[in-house]
Amino acid sequence: MRGSAENSAKHQGSSLHMTVTPTEFRSALGSFATGVTVITVDYEGEVHGMTANAFSSVSLDPPLVLVCVDHRARTHAHLHSRKRFGVNVLAEDQQIISEYYARPAQDHRHAEREAGAHFDRTAHGTPVLNGALAYLECRLHSAQDAGDHTIFIAEVEQVVVRGGDPLLYYRGGYRNIGVSQPKPPEYPGQA
Repeated sequence: MRGSAENSAKHQGSSLHMTVTPTEFRSALGSFATGVTVITVDYEGEVHGMTANAFSSVSLDPPLVLVCVDHRARTHAHLHSRKRFGVNVLAEDQQIISEYYARPAQDHRHAEREAGAHFDRTAHGTPVLNGALAYLECRLHSAQDAGDHTIFIAEVEQVVVRGGDPLLYYRGGYRNIGVSQPKPPEYPGQA
């Protein structure tokens, strides 16, 4: 009996240390459909941005969100420096803007001409993408290194919400919402 327990423990221990390849990891995560955002920051009077789908809510009180940014991205340094940024939730007709800000670029001075990206500014100077479904103005709360990315947690100070359908990303491609499913009934305590 004791031998089979040891073998079972050894087997369980080895399964905890399974090796996952980057391709397998990316494929598994690609099965999770996400919305698409463009993170914008003003840096020395210019709009800088990056496409991000590693974005999530963290807390309702206070209102906190997070975005994960690769250490190599230019926006990474700008977020640390400025401590203020915008999250623009893209509409289904903004795929070209998403593709533009997903490319590594020296600068984004041609965003309007090449991608049709037009920006307004908040009172703090944070760029707001015209036509986005939602905009959240954020002030950096904390940053935590995690592997090759940094998790930026920010307090949301202002929001703007517009109508329309979102741009989605699923299994390596852009998608739109299909037929809506009926909304389930709300239960007490459900948020």
